[in-house]
Amino acid sequence: MYTKKSTDRSTKDSLAKINKIKEVLKNADAVVVGAGAGLSTSAGFTYAGGRFEKNFADFIAKYHFTDMYTAGFYRFSTLEEQWAFWSRFIAVNRYADAKKPVYAQLLHLLQGKDYFVITTNVDHQFQKAGIPHERLFYTQGDYGLWQCSEPCHQKTYDNEAAVKAMVSQQKEMRIPSSLIPHCPVCGKPMSMNLRADDTFVEDEGWHQAQERYHEFLRKHQTGNTVYLELGVGWNTPVIIKYPFWQLTQRNKDASYICINQDVSEVPEEIEKQSICIHEDIGAVLQSLEN
Repeated sequence: MYTKKSTDRSTKDSLAKINKIKEVLKNADAVVVGAGAGLSTSAGFTYAGGRFEKNFADFIAKYHFTDMYTAGFYRFSTLEEQWAFWSRFIAVNRYADAKKPVYAQLLHLLQGKDYFVITTNVDHQFQKAGIPHERLFYTQGDYGLWQCSEPCHQKTYDNEAAVKAMVSQQKEMRIPSSLIPHCPVCGKPMSMNLRADDTFVEDEGWHQAQERYHEFLRKHQTGNTVYLELGVGWNTPVIIKYPFWQLTQRNKDASYICINQDVSEVPEEIEKQSICIHEDIGAVLQSLEN
């Protein structure tokens, strides 16, 4: 059991930490990036407020939704209405470009380094920014993929063309029935390839990415390895946060860096190996470039 300690928020302290991070990254043998929702929020992918109201005004008026995240759990009475909502959701959160170049800034920071990225984000922004897929492990799925809702087989399907057709052809919060996606094997409705329950499909590509990630961790379990955590919250700490703490504790030459606009904490056991900053991730990455 870790004893957690909150970190200082002062401007002076943040500037000193920026300089320390620059030094740590400069001397790093490898960088393991762990990214959560806060990274995409910094890039402009907000799920509430003006962006939500602009794209879902009709659904808000009918169902009184307050944000995209909670609306995603609503059980619509028809598949036509369900896919009208989800096609818009996918379009704005997967196929739209980020408003801010946060992912590009991260890629620039990693240039010349041996690195790997594990993320719970499902918006595909790493690859859109140019980070090679062989350096990525998307653990929780991808808005751009569908799977059988059963599922009757362990395969996923690209949905870009279908989603764009749904968005362009929907009327009065419904898509044409002919556009409802069905499994090509068993004929049952398709569903999102998102980890919500035990029906989540881990296809061949998922398992290959998992093995590449574990091999990278094994290769760099000693030496100056940096565990860079960006915008990771407390929904699924067992995927990134807790493993990063454990890996840092096992390697006395390792460093743990946490950048999060919300509260970030560090265990006392690795406090001397850690740097935590309570700031907007994009702003911090910009400072690290200067």
